[in-house]
Amino acid sequence: MLQTRLACAAWRWHASVPWTRHCPAMTLSSSSRRSYVIRTAEGKRDEVDISMIPPERIRNFSIIAHIDHGKSTLADRLLELTGVISKTGKNKQVLDKLKVERERGITVKAQSVSMFYEYKGQQYLMNLIDTPGHVDFSYEVSRSLAACQGTILLVDAAQGIQAQTVANFYLAFGEGLSVIPMLNKVDLPTAEPERAAKQIESAFEIEADCILKISAKTGLGIEQVLPAVIEQTPPPPGSADKPFKALLFDTWYDTYVGVVCLMAIKDGSIRRGDKIVSNHSGTKYEVMEVGVMHPEQTPTTLLRVGQVGYIVCNMKSIAEAHVGDTFYRDRFPVEALPGFVPAKSMVFAGVFPIDAGEFDRLNESIQKLTLNDSSVSVHKETSAALGQGWRLGFLGTLHMDVFRQRLEEEYDTNILITSPTVPYQIKYRDGTSKFIRTPADFPDANIMNDYVESTMEPFVISTLIFPEKYLGSMLELCTTHRGELQNHTFIDESRVMLKCRLPMAEIVTDFFDKLKSKSQGFASFDYEEAGYDASDLVKMEVLLNGEAVDALAAVMHKSSVVVAGREIASRLKDVIRRQLFDIIIQTTANGKIVARETVKQLRKNVTAKCYGGDITRKMKLLNKQKEGKKRMKRIGKVDLPHEAFLTIVKRAE
Repeated sequence: MLQTRLACAAWRWHASVPWTRHCPAMTLSSSSRRSYVIRTAEGKRDEVDISMIPPERIRNFSIIAHIDHGKSTLADRLLELTGVISKTGKNKQVLDKLKVERERGITVKAQSVSMFYEYKGQQYLMNLIDTPGHVDFSYEVSRSLAACQGTILLVDAAQGIQAQTVANFYLAFGEGLSVIPMLNKVDLPTAEPERAAKQIESAFEIEADCILKISAKTGLGIEQVLPAVIEQTPPPPGSADKPFKALLFDTWYDTYVGVVCLMAIKDGSIRRGDKIVSNHSGTKYEVMEVGVMHPEQTPTTLLRVGQVGYIVCNMKSIAEAHVGDTFYRDRFPVEALPGFVPAKSMVFAGVFPIDAGEFDRLNESIQKLTLNDSSVSVHKETSAALGQGWRLGFLGTLHMDVFRQRLEEEYDTNILITSPTVPYQIKYRDGTSKFIRTPADFPDANIMNDYVESTMEPFVISTLIFPEKYLGSMLELCTTHRGELQNHTFIDESRVMLKCRLPMAEIVTDFFDKLKSKSQGFASFDYEEAGYDASDLVKMEVLLNGEAVDALAAVMHKSSVVVAGREIASRLKDVIRRQLFDIIIQTTANGKIVARETVKQLRKNVTAKCYGGDITRKMKLLNKQKEGKKRMKRIGKVDLPHEAFLTIVKRAE
């Protein structure tokens, strides 16, 4: 077995002053990837030997930005620069490994990769985490930042600061990370780097002279990025002499080895054959393989303090993996790390199999997918119309749509997702409260009148950034969606940042579409949770000949009931087939009928055989038919076909 080891030169870390006041002069040197990889054995994958790289020469950093500002493209150029991938010209979003990411052109899952870079004659291990840019995946960003000491704040020079730029900056600032600002796409004809730099300086108090100007697509200025990261990002804390301690911050399922754990090593080291213990469950595991993402899973001899890598530890059950868990060496317990604040689901939807026989397979698929996306909450649910299913909680509507697409594409499932709802809160007069996640849990009119003190719905603080000329349209949009305007500021001479308090239920429908329409695509939108507030909520039910259809019930604000009730009654009239008796479609709220439609009965022409004679003969036949229709309606039952329900849900989407 051939093994190549690197000679280590003496290196001393010079502490730097805070990033907000320091703009280091960067000395660039030629970079190359030395042949760390290099252990080849017959029938085995190549191994990477990183045992000789001390923690002082490790940098863990991420890239954060608003959606479509060039994070994944910058990651591609850095991978080419360090020799992880070849410069073929066909590298587009290499770290976007999911099919849904490539189809939509967005990052939905944070991905890590290890690179080797030579700077000032010494080799550095650079661990990069590429993060999503959409607000619905902010939990991925927060978990990724917990494994880093620095981050690149990437801003599009043509678009300037956007809503998610602000949100991601304060996430990194709250974690105490070193923030390295960079302007991307400076080669575009529409780029205004000076204006964008002034926005960064005004919003984040970062000196404009410290902002790097690059173009990830053409490679302009890319050679300055990694030296800036090395100079401005501190090495990871921790000690190699302390017992092994690691933070689990991501997991995924592999068909052959089971659960794969991505960990940040905080203290000590780990190698194959060691036994580790989960602090959460106390379960003991034997380490089968350790390695780094390079960019695919590449085994290493060991993982040491400060490094980020994966561990295969014969974890077969999906329920055993808990993101935020602390792992330690067997018989050497350590104090647990703080972990992560659990994600709060903001949107709930029912998921049901189209074919009831696919329930077990869909259950297994959901378990495997939630292992890779721990922000999804899962509760089983039963519907009289749709059968057994689940009530899933998501961080937003895009998150829900991506989850559905991944279920269908990665696990070949055929599912139905009901219309999204938000969690409401009921406060009773005896001082107790209850959270409502499904319309079926909402109290009926009698209980509301006798026992309920107030109903509450979740609110969010939304941030909108747009050109000044759309200010009137944005104010109108917010007020028509029951928004409360808080303040607005000019981040430069032409762009406005608007803060508005909105009900969460208003933004899970068509708010974002209207936002883009009214701003001609120039507005960006971000939000954060702002607690619950009292609201006049009612439960709208759909009745078919007096029988309630539970799958079509909804909880909404009282002001929306009339419009929503008429709309769903009209849609039902179009999809329900005619029967031999009249079908009365009604929508009700608080015991009152809001809207009504009638599907007329099919009638046989019973008087066709009468060719004259007295009129009483025809009336006798018609009255006999009328009595039969009444009897049929009394004992008949309206069954809403599954296809009709699918049509209603798809039209609602």
